[in-house]
Amino acid sequence: MPLLVRIILALLSLAVGAGIASIAVLLGLYFYYAPGLPAVDTLREVRLQTPLQVYTHDRRLISEFAEQRREPVSIAEMPERLLQAFVAAEDERFYRHRGVDPVGLLRAGINLFSTGERTQGGSTITMQLARNFFLTRERTYERKIREIFLALQIERELSKDQILELYLNKIYLGQRAYGIAAAASVYFGRDLDELDLDQMAILAALPKAPSTTNPVTSPERAQNRRNYVLRRMLELGLISEEEHAAAVARPVLSQIHVSATEVDAHWVAEAARQTVFNLWGEDAYVRGLRVYTTIDTSAQEAANAALREGLLEYDQRHGYRGPELSLDEVVVGDPEERRSALASIGVHGQMLFPALVLESGENGVVVDTAGLGEKRLEGDDLAWARPDGTRVSDWLKRGDVVRIQPTAAGDWRLSQIPEVAGALVAQAPEDGAILAWAGGFDFFENRFDRVLQAERQPGSAFKPLIYALALQDGMTPTSTLVDAPLVFSDPALEAEWRPENYSRSFHGATTMREALANSRNLASIRLLNSVGVHQIHDNLGVFGLNLEQHPRNLSMALGTGTLTPLELNNAYALFANGGRLTTPWVIERIEEVDGTLLYQAPTARTCPEPCTSPAGQNLQLATTHGPLQYADPVPVLEPGIAWQMSQMLGGVIRSGTGRRAMELGRTDLGGKTGTTNSYRDAWFAGFNGELAATAWIGFDDNQELGSRETGGRAALPIWMGFMQRALAGRPEAPIPRPEGLIDVALLPETGERTTDDDPRGQREWLLPEQIPERSARIPANPDADAEDGRNDTRNHTQPEFIF
Repeated sequence: MPLLVRIILALLSLAVGAGIASIAVLLGLYFYYAPGLPAVDTLREVRLQTPLQVYTHDRRLISEFAEQRREPVSIAEMPERLLQAFVAAEDERFYRHRGVDPVGLLRAGINLFSTGERTQGGSTITMQLARNFFLTRERTYERKIREIFLALQIERELSKDQILELYLNKIYLGQRAYGIAAAASVYFGRDLDELDLDQMAILAALPKAPSTTNPVTSPERAQNRRNYVLRRMLELGLISEEEHAAAVARPVLSQIHVSATEVDAHWVAEAARQTVFNLWGEDAYVRGLRVYTTIDTSAQEAANAALREGLLEYDQRHGYRGPELSLDEVVVGDPEERRSALASIGVHGQMLFPALVLESGENGVVVDTAGLGEKRLEGDDLAWARPDGTRVSDWLKRGDVVRIQPTAAGDWRLSQIPEVAGALVAQAPEDGAILAWAGGFDFFENRFDRVLQAERQPGSAFKPLIYALALQDGMTPTSTLVDAPLVFSDPALEAEWRPENYSRSFHGATTMREALANSRNLASIRLLNSVGVHQIHDNLGVFGLNLEQHPRNLSMALGTGTLTPLELNNAYALFANGGRLTTPWVIERIEEVDGTLLYQAPTARTCPEPCTSPAGQNLQLATTHGPLQYADPVPVLEPGIAWQMSQMLGGVIRSGTGRRAMELGRTDLGGKTGTTNSYRDAWFAGFNGELAATAWIGFDDNQELGSRETGGRAALPIWMGFMQRALAGRPEAPIPRPEGLIDVALLPETGERTTDDDPRGQREWLLPEQIPERSARIPANPDADAEDGRNDTRNHTQPEFIF
């Protein structure tokens, strides 16, 4: 046999032997690793991590919570051109191989042999999928072997479209974005079907190094990688020369886009987040939960606007504090630098924009804004802040950073971030659902939630609770109180307590109705003393209050205890709903990403009667600051008493300390002002038949608001601004008079009952137990008695004064 033939046969034998040995090795490796490989079947039921989303009652997005940004989409929703871009960049033979690409592996092997480094992995899309779902990213031979076997298994059990869909939803693309839909939203603020070719190529270029080649942090590297992807698409015949040239010519323009929330209700979102986190822990952020709240979009927007306007109005009454900071001339003189500086400062409360003073003269300034261009402010735009007799250039100079706010007329005026704080909360009296919740001027500046967390003295806003319990004890709106000086001695303090009325005047005999309408402190103290401090204190639980937060002494009549705006508002809701104590609640329903119902509040607001109970209906919802879960209202106050209080509080607006609210032009409103010692807190709480709302204003550190900053001046305008917007176009909703009340005639001077035909009589609706006996001294027919000479009122029973 010729030598050449023998050599060929020997080589063939070696090749066959090597092949058999290789197969044996591969089989051995497979049987060694196969038992430890995860089941590919789990990919069929895989649930991609999706964020927690919080919505209003009318399905408007409030907020999202997630460590990873994800928006899973089906392959049918992915543009064909985008799929081509990823395949061209990552695995051009994707549709031809069975999970492992020998050419790619050979290339990686050659690179390893020539450089001694594992810089190219030769991974297919299927292998990357296996790694992303089941394996770590460590670069070891063992992991690579597992990856290969897993890829082969995946290709046997899933179609190419299923593999590509999972891959494109799972792949990390930088900036916490996982999947192409999330990346499109984060980098470009667009949906997938809105992407241009160059933007698709940018996304397809990211898997190799998402942290160092993304278009936000490294636009030059992103451009180079983008152009590589476009070139590969051109070489593969996926795009034309013209399309390639146009896409390559476009600049890389990208910035971080956050989810476009539709309603500013971040305190609500935070309460919802706490609730679901307490139930499901970290899993709450990745399982795609959707939390629907009771928040009404229009009411929430009204609350935000009214609170911010009211805080700014107060703040500007107390003068301008000067610019926030000053920038160097190096920054001021460079348009790009100064706009970058302003952008980093940011908008406050969605209405106070940063602006840089470029020119300052005697009567005005020219300012530059971040994205709004240059504006000139003069005259009324500066009037509130301008000290008398000064030039504007005396107190505003080039380089100063100030705040400007839009006006209703479409102009701009100088403003400043208010230091004072405030809160506004609104509920549906019928069931306690929270409809609006504004815990401050700007959630992102200060996350302290004053609706839930601010324990403040309510001042005179607390009086209606005492008056209601007095009515429950048998008194009537016309019961006579004495408004006269009081002195209390406290031996322990070696001092005297001399409470006063706000007006520093006294009015003698006055009815309960008048005392409440005009917030008479001395009459209210006598009322509390008459009914009994301990009795009133023990019954504060009727209003859902914590008794330990309120003093068991006469100062309770002046609201010296503490409560939150939500607690006070919920208490006032009793006067609008017939005396039923509700539980403030905000979570209507919780769903999985696929619509599976996890929780639904059992009320007609959220479901038709009868409510069906889904799995998990008995979930106990709670936040750090207490439950916000629906509970059936509990009757705690006689409906007739609640109605009487609603009418008395209507008198506060018609003729008392809240009469400014008459400007709203409605007759269905009731409420009460509240002001504490040294003007540290200002309140207004009020309602009609469909809406109860409370506004509070004060400083977080409890400093004084300033002289004459009463509830009627500082808080009532906030409440009015809210009610005007929230009730716009809605018919009046007076409190319906319940059954059981009797229309009787009373003498206003004495409070005693008289005959229906007595012209001196004043009509009152009273409960049977409240009706006083008719005095024998009061003639049934005054004219007839006059003929008998018995109309001398000097002998009539005198009013029963309460001391």
